[in-house]
Amino acid sequence: MPKTSGGGEGAGTGTPLPDIEIARRVRLEPILPLAKARLGLTPEHLVPFGQHRAKLSLELLDELKARPRGRLVVVSAITPTPVGEGKTTACVGLVDALNRLGVPSLACLREPSQGPVFGMKGGAAGGGRAQVVPMEAINLHFNGDFHAVTAAHNLLAALIDNHLYWGNALGIDPERVVWRRVVDLNDRSLRRVTTGPGNGAGHATGFDITAASEVMAILCLAEDLADLQRRLGRMVVAWRADDTPVTAADLQAAGAMAVLLRDALAPNLVQTLEHNPVLIHGGPFANIAHGCSSLMATRAALALGEVVVTEAGFGADQGLEKFIDIKSRQSGIYPDAVVIVCTLRALRFHGGASREAMNTPDRVALERGLGNLVRQVEVARAFGLEPVVALNALASDSADECARLADCCRGLGVSMTVSDHWARGGKGARPLARRVLERLDAGPVGPGVAPLYPDDLPVEQALRTIATRLYGARDIELAPLAQAQLDRLTHQGFGTLPVCIARTQFSFSDDPADGGLVTGHLLRVHELKLSAGAGFVVAICGRVMTLPGLPREPAALAMGLDADGNVIGLA
Repeated sequence: MPKTSGGGEGAGTGTPLPDIEIARRVRLEPILPLAKARLGLTPEHLVPFGQHRAKLSLELLDELKARPRGRLVVVSAITPTPVGEGKTTACVGLVDALNRLGVPSLACLREPSQGPVFGMKGGAAGGGRAQVVPMEAINLHFNGDFHAVTAAHNLLAALIDNHLYWGNALGIDPERVVWRRVVDLNDRSLRRVTTGPGNGAGHATGFDITAASEVMAILCLAEDLADLQRRLGRMVVAWRADDTPVTAADLQAAGAMAVLLRDALAPNLVQTLEHNPVLIHGGPFANIAHGCSSLMATRAALALGEVVVTEAGFGADQGLEKFIDIKSRQSGIYPDAVVIVCTLRALRFHGGASREAMNTPDRVALERGLGNLVRQVEVARAFGLEPVVALNALASDSADECARLADCCRGLGVSMTVSDHWARGGKGARPLARRVLERLDAGPVGPGVAPLYPDDLPVEQALRTIATRLYGARDIELAPLAQAQLDRLTHQGFGTLPVCIARTQFSFSDDPADGGLVTGHLLRVHELKLSAGAGFVVAICGRVMTLPGLPREPAALAMGLDADGNVIGLA
């Protein structure tokens, strides 16, 4: 089975063609006529980038604020395997299916990072017959948004070092500069560097990946240009010897950063293989950041469609939690329904099957692995949501195992359906679409959807609440560095911000080797990083890398151009 877009997500039961070939065989609709026919938008509402992609104008976004909103569906998943379980393909297939059923719908997705594209995971535009196109443009440079974030972030780093060089009027402690640099590539050699050796202003620092930048988080949470600039100014970049913070506003950097980000703030409009509209905007990673596409794209989509489908992170314990505890808390936009995507492959894996054997039917491993689905359903219910379970169809599925999964879902009292969107596109996802519409029409369960913890809860208690209620941990453990950072944050008035937990996506613990069934563990918090502009505190747990490295054989080695200049090897 060929590798699919999204790092193997949804490698289903159909065509053997590579994703890029499937995409090229579909005739794309010009984006301006498509926007007019499907969304009622005229050319002045759009900023085209060639024939098949465009940005929504910022003026349009202001106009849309007065419109009534549609209904929001968040697609999450069980704890994934290293090859992914198909959230992106499920989003695309579900939107295509809803439109086939006559329900005007859009998808809101994150933009791919070049780190995974050239590394191990591959692209992130869906796969098979459930793709967003133009695939190459989306996965490579896509309208310049990631480059703008990188430039704005690194401009601030340069202004900090320049301030130190020219006398340090703000009294910054050079050893307590916390603003690192970023690059949108996996380059482990840049994790730790020293700036300016020999010029009198050097200090130890390093690089993170652009998707982990606080600037990326702000881009995805800002309400408009004014809010963007305010948030940029609030970012804490360094500390003085007396433990007082230095912000980007103190350095007079926010204005220039906003200039670089102005065009990037507008969401990008593209289409599925079935010519349905998709907004792709922003790209914070879900394991080391808050993992949601932009608020501006979500608001615009909800004004333009009856149903909006968006994805959130990895498993529901990460993606759905951050969506509600961070994005919904700040915006007031809560999901109306949630889909939990699973594969029999992943259930076997979490039940003890090896990565090499997880594609082979194994009833014993499956039986044990069902515990992961049970736990993710409980996560959704902790937020007041009754999930729909979508089995992403794979070639290795067996009828016996499918029946056992259906029995498990009946026992849980949740709806479950098989979705074959990878092989059949929207047609294969129609059963899922019907189940989702039934869930939407049923309305909220109980008192409604709400964050897991109140707004004013101290950081340590918020961490403990997430760890014990969602992860099955017995408690948290703060390393000495994290405790010292927490004391400083609390003293400076940041002690009740929401938390964004950065940890492995492969386990409920901070160790990927523990797998998706671990309970009774300690969640070990090694470091706390303040993101005052984004409005949360990042808790780094375990050995999570904020700048990943490349695998032994990176995907980049297979890429190139053919004689006609077409991209080859992009997966």
